[in-house]
Amino acid sequence: MDLHQVEYFLAVVDHKGITAAATALDLAQPTVSQAVRALERELGVPLFHRIGRGMVLTSAGHSLVGPARRILRDVVAAEGSLLDDAGRPRGRLDIVAMPALAADPVARLVGAFRRRFPAVVVRIGDLRDESATPTLIRDGHCEIVVRHLPMADGGVVDGGGLAVRELGEHEYWLVLPPGSQPPAADPLPLSQLPEIPHVIVPRGSSQAVDEIEQAVSAAGRSITPSVVLEHREARLPFVLAGVGASLLERSVAEAAVARGAVVRAVEPRISRAYGLVYDPGALSPAGREFVALAGAG
Repeated sequence: MDLHQVEYFLAVVDHKGITAAATALDLAQPTVSQAVRALERELGVPLFHRIGRGMVLTSAGHSLVGPARRILRDVVAAEGSLLDDAGRPRGRLDIVAMPALAADPVARLVGAFRRRFPAVVVRIGDLRDESATPTLIRDGHCEIVVRHLPMADGGVVDGGGLAVRELGEHEYWLVLPPGSQPPAADPLPLSQLPEIPHVIVPRGSSQAVDEIEQAVSAAGRSITPSVVLEHREARLPFVLAGVGASLLERSVAEAAVARGAVVRAVEPRISRAYGLVYDPGALSPAGREFVALAGAG
């Protein structure tokens, strides 16, 4: 088993197929396919069920995912343990973030981090399910998760502690499609929420989604969906296309005004804290510097 085989195997897992994995790796499809088959021959077990053009993990494949991630994490950690001539970290830093947090604060923090540590390459992945946070860190998928807080499990996983560093909070405002009748009140009481269907994401996909629904329900109103999106970042384009309204992060809502959207703050105020989650004992030098920089901001 070599590192390329492990990397290609995980790429197929993460991208749910050979073609998408090859595209992500910038390789020819046969290169990835042959590497995966060679790994299966070496291990003596099939790692995927090949159903049509789809790839579904076998039980052996599922068993390999965790160790494979730890192998690559150990390699990244070894690279990241080396310092440049000025004593600054180098290597790679893997971060997984909620899409709503990727633009802010992640982009801002990574920009400041890269100016200070240009030898570190930062890789940002999407966090689609906040409940996956402990597994992502434990299995070595990333060093740091940027998510809404608090963590429901209190940050304790399998007897080991995960550290949580709060960075700020997001406030949620109502965004209505262009051409909508503007509500008179600003901020708008949730009890006066207009009778218009909403563009939403699935329940339970984040704590913020659940808190919004609870706040609206407490005000005696309900949210009727017009469309349910798996991709949170697509909510604003759907609102601008007239599909429905949505309660979006304040920064997104304020930017939508220039595109014709009707925007209102709401009361009672809906907000959700966000921050970093990480294992202090497993951070690379780059990871430690990123956490320190984020905390200093």
